[in-house]
Amino acid sequence: MIPAELIEQYVSFGIFLVAATLAAVSYLAWRRERDRRMATVTVGYGLFATYGLIVAVEHVVVPTIPYATVELIEHGAAVLILFGLLTFFAAVTRD
Repeated sequence: MIPAELIEQYVSFGIFLVAATLAAVSYLAWRRERDRRMATVTVGYGLFATYGLIVAVEHVVVPTIPYATVELIEHGAAVLILFGLLTFFAAVTRD
């Protein structure tokens, strides 16, 4: 693998780990408080974690899935970032 791919893979795995941890902590806070905004934040972090996982495993599955399909999935997964940002906006603006 070239260095740029390694950097992308490591950073994406880091995004997955951090977002998954924050989603777990947010979920525990939601269970304790039952605040709808905390549930929304948990979903947002889950979307970020899913995106990080998709990009991190991209280079692992390239030998088994056609490259064009993997790239389409990776670039399409950027929608998860958009929805994650929208969930945080919804959580902040809710009463």
